Amino acid sequence: ADGGSIGVNYGRIADNLPSAVKVVQLLKSQGLSRVKVFDADPSVLRSLAGSGIKVTVDLPNEMLSSAAKKPSFAAAWVQRNVAAYHPATEIEAIAVGNEVFVDTHNTTKFLIQAMRNIHQALVKSNLHSAIKVSSPIALSALQNSYPSSAGSFRQELVEPVFRPMLEFLRETGSYLMVNAYPFFAYEANSDVISLDYALFRENPGNVDAGNGLRYFSLFDAQIDAVFAAMSALKFDDIEMVVSETGWPSKGDGTEIGASVANAAAYNGNLVRRILTGGGTPLRPKADLTVYLFALFNEDDKNGPTSERNYGLFYPNEEKVYDIPFTSEGLKKYKDKRAPATGGGVSRSTTRNTWCVASGEAGEEKLQAALDFACGEGGADCRQIQPGAACFKPNTVEAHASFAFNSYYQRNERAGGSCYFGGAAYVVAQPPSAYSRLIHPLSRYLFVCCGKC
Repeated sequence: ADGGSIGVNYGRIADNLPSAVKVVQLLKSQGLSRVKVFDADPSVLRSLAGSGIKVTVDLPNEMLSSAAKKPSFAAAWVQRNVAAYHPATEIEAIAVGNEVFVDTHNTTKFLIQAMRNIHQALVKSNLHSAIKVSSPIALSALQNSYPSSAGSFRQELVEPVFRPMLEFLRETGSYLMVNAYPFFAYEANSDVISLDYALFRENPGNVDAGNGLRYFSLFDAQIDAVFAAMSALKFDDIEMVVSETGWPSKGDGTEIGASVANAAAYNGNLVRRILTGGGTPLRPKADLTVYLFALFNEDDKNGPTSERNYGLFYPNEEKVYDIPFTSEGLKKYKDKRAPATGGGVSRSTTRNTWCVASGEAGEEKLQAALDFACGEGGADCRQIQPGAACFKPNTVEAHASFAFNSYYQRNERAGGSCYFGGAAYVVAQPPSAYSRLIHPLSRYLFVCCGKC
C-alpha cells in the first residue's frame, strides 16, 4: 500500500555542523526526499540545487510585520529567496512564520496579511501553482484537544486568524502545517498515558466517547483533534502536513521519557506507520507528509537538555540511533523494545498476543491493508485462498485478521507490526476467549490462526 511521505527538519542552531554540501549528501544517502529549513539561507539552497530533494523554506517571525505592511517587501523576499533558486532547487512550500501564536513579540496580527502578500508575490513570479504558502501551528493553538472529537481552536483566534487562514488555504489549494509532539503530552501526564500508546506500540487503545473511534497512538489522537477543530469550522476539505514531530534522546532528570530507546521507538514506529499507508481514525484516507524533528542535535539551543537532543544524527553524521526512512529500509526494521511502563501490553505478555482486524476501519481500508500484508508484507495467505481451510467465512474482515496475524507473528510481534494504518489491534488473550459481541469471528480466528 502506498503511504505518506517522510521529511526532516534541518535546524542549524549549532556551531559544529557539517557543511550544507555534506548535509545534502547525507540526506540523499538516507533516502530522505524532503527537507524543511527555518530560513532561506543561500548556501543551503544552492547546495540543494539539482538534488531532487523537495524544500520548504521559512519566512522568519521577525519579518512578518514587514511582509504584511509592505507588499514590495514580500515581493523582494520571494524574488531573492525563492525565484532566484527555483526550479533548480525544488522549493515546494513557504512556511510564513513558525508557531506565531506563541511568539512573545505579538506577531499574530500580521500573519494573515503576510501570507497573502507572499502568495501574491508568487503569483507575480508565476510560481503560485508550484509553491504553497502555509504557517506551522503548535497544538497550543487548540482550546480543546481531548478527546479528539472535541478538538477546537482557541476561541480568541477563530475569527481573526483561523477562519481567514483556512479560507486562504482553501483558495490557494494549500494545506495546514501542524507541529505535534506526543512527547510533551506524555511527559506531563505519564501517570495516565501509556508509554506504549505514545510510542506506537501494541496497546488496547482508547475509545473516543464522542465519535466511537478507537485510537492506538497519541499521535493519531493529536492529529485528529486538529482535524476535528477544522471540521467544526466547516473546513473538512483542507489537508494537513505535520511540519514537526519528534522525541528527544536525552533530557534532564525531570523530563520523563527522554531516552535513546524511546526516541528510536517513536521515530522508527512513526516512519513505519506513515510509509505503510492509512490515515487517521477520523480521516482514514488522509495519508500524511511528516517532517521529523530534527536532522542534528543542536548544541547552541537554549532551554532544557532535551532541546539539544532531538537529532537523528550527531554533528559528525553518525546516527544517534538506527532507524529507516524508506519503505525498503522498513523491511529489516524492528523496534528494539525496552520494557514498557504505564500500561498497554507489556513485554512479559507479548509472547502471547495476537493481531486482529478492526471492524471499525471499514472494508475499503481493510482490503488495502490485506493486499499489503499478503503482498509486499510477506504474510502467509495460502490458507485464506478459495478452497483452503480458512477461506470461510469469506469476508474481508476475517481474511484480514488471518493475514494481519500472520504478518505480526512473522515479524516476531515487533512494535508497529500490528497497526496497518489503524486497521488492526493487538489482543492479549486467545481470540476465542473474547465475546462474539466484540468479535463475532473470534472462535474461527483462534482455530485458523493457531495453525500459523
